[in-house]
Amino acid sequence: MKSSTIRWVILGAAVSVIGIVFTQIYWVRKAFTLEEEQFEQGVNTSLYNVAKKLADYNGTILPTMSPVKQISSNYFIVNVNDEIDANLLEHYLKDEFSKRNIHTDFDYAIYDCSTDEMVYGDYISLKSDVTPPDNQNLQKYDEFDYYFGVRFPERAAFITNKMGIWIFSSIILLIVIIFFSATIFIILRQKRLSEVQKDFINNMTHEFKTPLSTIGISADVLLQQNAVAQPERLVKYAQIIKSEANRLNNQVLRVLQMAKHDKEHEKLKFREVDLVMLLNLIKNNLHEKVAAKGGSITIEAPFEFMVKADEVHLSNILNNLLENAIQYSRQKPEIKIELKEEKNCVSLAFIDNGIGIAKEHQKKVFDKFFRVPKGNVHDVKGFGLGLNYVRNMVQAHGWKITLESELNKGTTFTILIPKHHGKKTENPLC
Repeated sequence: MKSSTIRWVILGAAVSVIGIVFTQIYWVRKAFTLEEEQFEQGVNTSLYNVAKKLADYNGTILPTMSPVKQISSNYFIVNVNDEIDANLLEHYLKDEFSKRNIHTDFDYAIYDCSTDEMVYGDYISLKSDVTPPDNQNLQKYDEFDYYFGVRFPERAAFITNKMGIWIFSSIILLIVIIFFSATIFIILRQKRLSEVQKDFINNMTHEFKTPLSTIGISADVLLQQNAVAQPERLVKYAQIIKSEANRLNNQVLRVLQMAKHDKEHEKLKFREVDLVMLLNLIKNNLHEKVAAKGGSITIEAPFEFMVKADEVHLSNILNNLLENAIQYSRQKPEIKIELKEEKNCVSLAFIDNGIGIAKEHQKKVFDKFFRVPKGNVHDVKGFGLGLNYVRNMVQAHGWKITLESELNKGTTFTILIPKHHGKKTENPLC
């Protein structure tokens, strides 16, 4: 599927989900508002009936204006124009609230005109183990002389509990959004892996095409009738064929090595290795390759260091880093290897004056198959496996590798090796 098609599909799905979310929010708020109105209407009716019963019991007449006044969302004042019996009031409140299914906690207080204070009555709860709220002082209301106040501390929870279907649908929607997000993430990840695979195949094609073409041309020359009569020419092209065949073999081995490493963690054969001696050996092996580009490799190692490592994989790590430094140098490669002793570890730095790596690509250079994008230019060969192998092997040894680079100014790869490698330390790395 084309990238543009995937983007449009994801955009359309995202817009649809956002629309559904906003619609859900709108209807949940509407439902909450409707439940609020029903609750307030039920409370007003119940309190009016309580006031009427109290008036009938006392033989008084209710005010012409509505005796019920809502002070806040959960607090109501009721004017009765006469003294109030607390026990009778509590009985009427329970009875009226029960008739209208207002099954939630409430407390009440009665205004005492002699002390000009609200005398707290009681906290009525459906649960036996509920403790009354700390604030038991109900607000006074100066416009009435004989009145009582009723407060609903659990009003919001009571209304929310009546919205069960809306809460359930919101949870379902949330689950759908989570799965949708996960699906989008998987699609994008698969797309990226597909692009990486495509780049790998392109790189592999370029890597194999050149040596195969060279071998083919050399074979054609050797098949000429006069080739046998020219031994020097015969040896030259035979060497070319052997060199290109070795190059192909190395590339195949590198791919197979990474595949094997992916399937199962290869067991490392640890032994004491003289790091400085190994560095000098690899330096000598790469001398001609560096000299051909007019460059040099220098080693600054003020002390000997025996490291516990797998010698084969350690050699591969050092070779990969040095070959990268040589390959990615447009000018004469000046490569410096620095061995330093830090507080808790030994640092091995590979410093070059190459083309550098842009900041946006530095976090990806250790990813498998990743190569810094350069359009359709393949001036530097490779599969994007080298640094991935280096990181995996460094971590397998229990070490750490860091990268510092600036575009067009060079790159520094640093391997941090704990001094007490293989032993438990509080802070093994620098």
